[in-house]
Amino acid sequence: MNAHEYQAKKLLAGFGVDVPKGAMVTNASDAVTEAGKLGSDVVVVKCQIHAGGRGAGAIVSNEDEAADVFHANLAKEGLPSHDKPRGVQLVKSVEDAGKAADSMLGSLLVTRQTGPSGRRVGRVLIEEGCDIARELYLSVLLDRGSGRVTVLASTEGGMDIEKVAEETPEKIFKTQIDPSVGLHDYQARNLAFALGLPSENLAQAVAFLKSICRAYVELDASLVEINPLVVTGEGNLLALDAKISFDDNALYRQAAVRELRDPDEEDPREQQAAEFNLSYIALDGDIGCMVNGAGLAMATMDIIHHHGGEPANFLDVGGGANAEKVAAAFKIILADENVKAVFINIFGGIMQCDVLATGVVEAAGQVDLQVPLIVRLEGTNVEEGRRILAESGIDVITAADMSDGAAKAVEAAAR
Repeated sequence: MNAHEYQAKKLLAGFGVDVPKGAMVTNASDAVTEAGKLGSDVVVVKCQIHAGGRGAGAIVSNEDEAADVFHANLAKEGLPSHDKPRGVQLVKSVEDAGKAADSMLGSLLVTRQTGPSGRRVGRVLIEEGCDIARELYLSVLLDRGSGRVTVLASTEGGMDIEKVAEETPEKIFKTQIDPSVGLHDYQARNLAFALGLPSENLAQAVAFLKSICRAYVELDASLVEINPLVVTGEGNLLALDAKISFDDNALYRQAAVRELRDPDEEDPREQQAAEFNLSYIALDGDIGCMVNGAGLAMATMDIIHHHGGEPANFLDVGGGANAEKVAAAFKIILADENVKAVFINIFGGIMQCDVLATGVVEAAGQVDLQVPLIVRLEGTNVEEGRRILAESGIDVITAADMSDGAAKAVEAAAR
């Protein structure tokens, strides 16, 4: 789960992190009102969507225009050259803040991360401008290699950290945190010195870094990213932008965080899958996948790639799925208009093959199955599962093993 920028900043402010003054609005009138409250010579108007690259993104009126701008400019390397209004705008009057907000709200913002379809803008952040002396980068995340929470910092703020890592890796500084004590003062000081922060601002820098790490742990975050983290003209640190992603598995104990969920920013299929406790992620391919077990699901996607195909989704129905859950999963897959074939790859252990087959038959009876269905079943009650499918009247392409099923799915999708 992700938070909007204005939500992330409010959370971080609660941990003592300095953020610019601002307010979220949903109409131009409120934008004028909130801009007037700031008392700032410069006001920043920022689209609030769950995607990066907003400052370089384009405000457009419809999906055709979004696709044209994306393929002509945003899909390319280098700085975009389009002449459309951007997703982040600096204005010098409250009236212009209202005009900028009005142009954004209800429009589509297309960035490199949104893809050619863009995202509908329903919220904007009205924020005070600030005197920026330097732009830095800071993030806290889990290093899965070491199993430790890790702080990444760089002098190259405002850039994609992946690009910095590729081109100038020596400008990225990494510090791992002992989970029993958190970020030590000496570690925070070392990071501050590495970023070139002056000694007179060392105390504030240490407090800032420790607050970010505390927020990461106490919010059950999977990522806290400040890009850019700016040094103001007065030498203070300020989170000019903020992104927080949360560990979905910990949301049960984060009631306040759960309230921040924005359904408009989530794929409807992923929302439906969550209702049935299904692990589903939409992808860009054309082969729908239904698998039990995350490891097998990953292996299934890999072998589809191996045979030259592209999976349309990751979908793990889980080991204890029932027929209702399987039917729901099947419907979600078929709701994707890009799906040209469905590959069901089940190893029956906890979930038995006959339960899977019953669920597929129930779902097929409720939808108009117009794409090839490839099924590989192995494990508990496999013969009963195969019998149920064979006698169902559904046109099923059976697979001898996982590789055979992937190859047949790729072939079927290409027809």
